[in-house]
Amino acid sequence: MEMQHCGVPASRLSNHGARSSGDGMVAVGMGWFSLLLLNLEEYYFEQHTANHINKGCRGERQIRGSLKICSKSIIFEPDDNIHPIIKIPLRDCLNIEAPEDNEANKHFAREIPGGISITSNQVHLIKERNIIAPYKTERGKNEYFFQLDVAGKVEDVIQTLLQLYRASHLDELGDQAAMITAILQSRLARTSFDKNRFQSISETLHMECEAEMVTPLVTNPGHVCVTDANLYFQPLNGYPKPVVQITLYNVRRIYKRRHGLMPVGLEVFCTENDLCSDIYLKFYNPQDRDELYFYIATYLENHIAEHTAESYMLQWQRGHISNYQYLLHLNNLADRSCNDLSQYPVFPWIIADYSSSELDLTKPETFRDLSKPIGALNKERLERLLTRYREMPEPKFMYGSHYSSPGYVLFYLVRVAPEYMLCLQNGKFDHADRTFNSIAETWKNCLDGATDFKELIPEFYENDSSFLVNGLKLDLGKRQGGKMVEDVELPPWASDPDDFLQKSQDALESQYVSEHLHEWIDLIFGYKQKGSEAIGAHNVFHPLTYEGGVDLNRAITGIAVSFNGSSVFTTSQDSTLKMFSKETKTLQRSVSFSNMALSSCLILPGDTTVICSSWDNHIYFYSIAFGRQQDVLMGHDDAVSKICWHDDRLYSASWDSTVKVWQCVPAEILGTRRHSFELLAELEHDVSVNTINTNAANTLLVSGTKEGTISIWDVTSTTVLHQLACHSGTVYDAAFSPDSRHLLSTGEDGCFKVIDVQTGTLISSLSSDQPQRCFKWDGNTVLSGGQSGELLVWDLLEGKVIEKFKGHAVFRLECAYMDDCSPLDGVLGLLVVGLPLIFKIWTYDTTTMKCCNIYVDE
Repeated sequence: MEMQHCGVPASRLSNHGARSSGDGMVAVGMGWFSLLLLNLEEYYFEQHTANHINKGCRGERQIRGSLKICSKSIIFEPDDNIHPIIKIPLRDCLNIEAPEDNEANKHFAREIPGGISITSNQVHLIKERNIIAPYKTERGKNEYFFQLDVAGKVEDVIQTLLQLYRASHLDELGDQAAMITAILQSRLARTSFDKNRFQSISETLHMECEAEMVTPLVTNPGHVCVTDANLYFQPLNGYPKPVVQITLYNVRRIYKRRHGLMPVGLEVFCTENDLCSDIYLKFYNPQDRDELYFYIATYLENHIAEHTAESYMLQWQRGHISNYQYLLHLNNLADRSCNDLSQYPVFPWIIADYSSSELDLTKPETFRDLSKPIGALNKERLERLLTRYREMPEPKFMYGSHYSSPGYVLFYLVRVAPEYMLCLQNGKFDHADRTFNSIAETWKNCLDGATDFKELIPEFYENDSSFLVNGLKLDLGKRQGGKMVEDVELPPWASDPDDFLQKSQDALESQYVSEHLHEWIDLIFGYKQKGSEAIGAHNVFHPLTYEGGVDLNRAITGIAVSFNGSSVFTTSQDSTLKMFSKETKTLQRSVSFSNMALSSCLILPGDTTVICSSWDNHIYFYSIAFGRQQDVLMGHDDAVSKICWHDDRLYSASWDSTVKVWQCVPAEILGTRRHSFELLAELEHDVSVNTINTNAANTLLVSGTKEGTISIWDVTSTTVLHQLACHSGTVYDAAFSPDSRHLLSTGEDGCFKVIDVQTGTLISSLSSDQPQRCFKWDGNTVLSGGQSGELLVWDLLEGKVIEKFKGHAVFRLECAYMDDCSPLDGVLGLLVVGLPLIFKIWTYDTTTMKCCNIYVDE
């Protein structure tokens, strides 16, 4: 059968209008501003034509352009792209005013009406000479002058900027988000869809509501309007064009989507054979989404036939559609979308031969075994993974990372979508040696790597080879040995990138693949995804990668309270970091760094950064102020189970049987964009480490393993002082007493163990009816929680439970002494996280042993 691959370009995420200039520089056509320049969860509100008045040592210079007002920054886009885009974070601003309000600048105001003066400690310079490259940051106090074309707008613009400036400088992060949301909703409420934009005066309005247009990594608010003939979206800011219009008669498919784990997404397609939709909308409530879906779906029922998985399969079996087209439809029906990098379409590795000079598609050994997932193709690696799987407690899984993730998508597409990578990487590209450098190297790493099980993306079987070529002449860095990262290295059997894609297409449509593709489909989309069939096929990923595989309310793994007490952060097995406001009792943020579980979190002093450990072997640094990933530390060879912080030292425990000690200098102290890390010590264990803790003086560290061993370490000399086989099963939690004389641990066996730190001897052992997952203690009294649904108070001297508080299954306890009370005052604040997802704040008087619930949020 002749292939009918649709001409979908590799640049689904690429920079529109990009070209290479004669001098080899990256050049981008008109409209080089992008929403990708904004921070995560930032909105672009309005723009004003203006001049940037540059008062340098060589006199005054005016640069023509537009001033863009955003919720967290001010951006100046010059008309002449030889100049850089200037991005001024509002949180770094010191002063915003009209020049006439400042005595020193009154002469400037008289000469140039319509002026705005902005004093800032930091600005980012982007795309200087129109080159897509890592952002340049200028630090130090500087004053920037802008002159609006319409002088009469100065007062309104300054008032808007001051309002957003106040929002960015609020002490409580929840208040910042709430104020920005209020500003956005106010702007939307003051406007409505411009009915003059209707294609015909005879159109009948059906409904109008507020929504956001979704593209990868960013959203754009505006108004949705549907008539009897058209669907419209009018962006609040008029970007990228005043109105997006879709004729209902041209619509072929419409799907409900989940966006941000909420049922508020809607995706509309005007084509049959493309993964790129014509519009993806996110609504502010499910009711608006459902009403619009019902109206369009009803319209479609009267015009086109519905396509199901069964109908596509029948067409494929009869040879009416190609293997490529069938995979496109399956991806779409599986809720995968090009607008969602976490659910980007997935295609299989087909070819296994990347070393021969000729590609022989008649030989079965040329092809990858499609009956096995990537992780099962290497027998030796699979045996190691199965050994760990057998020893693993429930929920068991074989592969710690998935076959598809946002990082993998941009790994393949960085050469055509560099601004997406810069957006995710906080203005930087990835390390040169981790970049997509070679087809053969990438395949080899997927076969041999301890944590690399990624499949491919549709671009490998399409007609646009630009993602394999550094056509934009990007500076992606130097590899070890000094070689620059340029084009992707192709296998010997490919004469050029187009030839590589053609032969990849031939392989996909070959007789061998046509006979075996159903085996891979069964693994990814079919009956071998779950249960005994998945186990038998060695196709078991973490339960969180399957819809409904885990009750996400039970995924809570870590909790941290900001030092000012305004916010609570949690990590969970659904891979998200969530921020809750204690005052408003609402969820303020939910972010994901990878598709694997986050295991613990902590907040650095100053309430500026949250550190999260992950099962993907990484440690992530999240900037609270900027709302985005700030840095990443690839610290271990297996899942990171727990992290601790003390005196600029980071301690990380891992399933790779090590605890690592890092000297970490925060970026805020260095005045740089990234943190500085230095590995000081590596504490070796025989088996996986599940938990760690340090004493108050940071001189001792305790580690607990999955086999029940407790080790006490001297932090200064990094030597083990004592090692005891304390528990039968995993150690859940361990902590030193305030005076560091004793150590308490709890484990899977349901026992509390008290150890004398100096002698390393077991003093006492207490048993509970249910395993206690976590505890807090003052050296005598212990408060613990577990799945029994009770908060228990223990007296260690008497060796018994003295009080029980019925509540819910407890998974995390966080303690803080209330207000200015010291430990001797005996008043302890407890934050309890349990099931279902409930936060309770208690006060516990250690003198009277009374517990009082003062706050509940469900």
